[in-house]
Amino acid sequence: MSSPVRVALIGAAGRMGTAIQEVLLKNSGATLSAAVVERSDPMKGKPVAFGEGMYIDSLEEAAGKSDVGIDFSEVSSALATIQSFSRSGLPLVIGTTGFSPAEKEEIRKAGAHIPLILSPNMSMGIHLLSYLVKIAAKKLPHFDAEIVETHHRMKKDAPSGTALFLGESLAAARSKMLEEVGIFHREGMTGVRPKDSVGVMSLRGGDVIGDHTVFFLGDGERIELTHRATSRETFARGAVEAAVFLAGKRAPGLYTMDDVLGLEHDRR
Repeated sequence: MSSPVRVALIGAAGRMGTAIQEVLLKNSGATLSAAVVERSDPMKGKPVAFGEGMYIDSLEEAAGKSDVGIDFSEVSSALATIQSFSRSGLPLVIGTTGFSPAEKEEIRKAGAHIPLILSPNMSMGIHLLSYLVKIAAKKLPHFDAEIVETHHRMKKDAPSGTALFLGESLAAARSKMLEEVGIFHREGMTGVRPKDSVGVMSLRGGDVIGDHTVFFLGDGERIELTHRATSRETFARGAVEAAVFLAGKRAPGLYTMDDVLGLEHDRR
């Protein structure tokens, strides 16, 4: 029987970090080897929420006793993690969001040195939804496409990173860019709906963890593809699956959750 994959978790004391700890505790194929927090974090030096060990602030120490990393921290911390893991040659899964286009390009370049996954949503179901959206967008080129996302009242950004990810997948399937065809606001006399546009709308309220629906609207018929997340454990499980997948990769590269699921996709 092979040894469990040793996972260094960065941003370990946050909501997602704690959820990942709990998943790792239940997972026989992976184990928490290091729980990393910021130097100023009050949890530093205290026992981890799930499992054994203490919260530490050293990326080098974490890398030294791990096979792969998962980062759910802040943008600045994640960029530091990427640099550290690139030097160590360790694979890294990044679930942190909010990167600028320039920072995303920096991350892509790191894929030349280590196996790497960057995803705004680690849910396996969301990535299967993205795959289906691409198929529908190609097969139904004359259908109007709209995306509606719903999140809890405390969410600070809109649209969600996942809605943008789905919009980008949809637009790319039609050889467009979301920046060119996306519509994020409608009010007043907006005129006739522009051809090839993709509407992305946001709802906020209650404790909704994350609902995303992609509409394909034709004449006399419509298709609705929906994913609903009811627990943050959904994202935690996907992150651990991605980490186990990457730990088995020797070749550097920018991998995707499609690779983890074994889906065919366009690597452009």
